[in-house]
Amino acid sequence: MMRRLFSTNAPAATVLVRLLTGSVFLSEGIQKFLYPAELAAGRFAKIGIPAPQIMGPFVGGCEVVCGALLIIGLLTRLAAIVLLIDISVAIVSTKVPVLLGDGFWGFSLMKLPRYGFWSMMHEARTDFSMWLGLVFLLIVGAGKKWSFDAAVTSRNTT
Repeated sequence: MMRRLFSTNAPAATVLVRLLTGSVFLSEGIQKFLYPAELAAGRFAKIGIPAPQIMGPFVGGCEVVCGALLIIGLLTRLAAIVLLIDISVAIVSTKVPVLLGDGFWGFSLMKLPRYGFWSMMHEARTDFSMWLGLVFLLIVGAGKKWSFDAAVTSRNTT
């Protein structure tokens, strides 16, 4: 089990996906602590996320820790799973209401000039890109070069 968590045969260029995906989550997580009223508890309360005072810092912490793990390539698959849950909740709570033009599962609709498929696609472009980047990292791992996962795997096989 542990070996599977760290193993990777992905090309060295996988570091680019790790850096892109990890830096977006790390940045967003830090901003949840810098601007809690706009990006964490305050925003979560407007959206309809339960217990926003708890969930804001919790989500911010997950994004900071797991974003940093992706960047350094340590526990990449585990970090990707945590962040897939994070971004999936973001899509369901903020983008599905835009698609429907109405609240969804108790999540409120943000004020936009238009709603529907194209508006949702515009609003969700980063979310979908991050989601696919995380799925990629979950499948292939951190990459053979420039990752702690590869170093752990090579040390365990020698």
